[in-house]
Amino acid sequence: MTNTPFQHNYIAIEGNIGAGKTTLSTMIAEEFGCRLILEQFTDNPFLPFFYEQPDRYAFPVELFFMTERHKQLQEELNQINLFQQTILADYFFLKTLLFARNNLNTEEYRLFQRLFHILNATFPKPQLLVYLHRPVPDLLKNIEKRGRAFEKDIAPEYLTQIQNAYFEFFRAQNDLPILIVDVEAVDFIDNKQHYQDFLDLLGKEYHPGIHRVKIA
Repeated sequence: MTNTPFQHNYIAIEGNIGAGKTTLSTMIAEEFGCRLILEQFTDNPFLPFFYEQPDRYAFPVELFFMTERHKQLQEELNQINLFQQTILADYFFLKTLLFARNNLNTEEYRLFQRLFHILNATFPKPQLLVYLHRPVPDLLKNIEKRGRAFEKDIAPEYLTQIQNAYFEFFRAQNDLPILIVDVEAVDFIDNKQHYQDFLDLLGKEYHPGIHRVKIA
């Protein structure tokens, strides 16, 4: 195992769109030499069309996400010994199902769910799932700041629906440690204490279930 202060060898840092999970994951991986798995979402050719016409493009956009995430995780996790190297990912494969449930109609979701469970059967779960929780207005500011053209029309209602999907999933889990970190107005880049507070949280052991803390 790499020399890190963490108690878990496979950590997934999740969050809503614009929560800052990729930036934070990259910072930690660079400092501690973790194996970093970043979601390759910008390659989805259906995404710009989905934000313009969600009903028409929801199924192809979600199917593309699922197959690409599966391919990436299969390649990354198959070549890693969890006891020799710490893995840090900025997504959890199950997010595929959460977004799909929010975006697809009933019949599409039923088919999608069957495909998902077939693909998900072989993956190890993260030993710790961390969720960065920011209020929707903060998410919108971050989305605007990074300036991705295809994200400019994301509605606050959509972000709220995604947030609710995550929390509904968390409440149904009893075999996975889930750390919800409230990071309203937290700046991991320019405020070193915020960053250190988060590292301290990763240095603790968590039993299965929900644990919620706030960084101030």
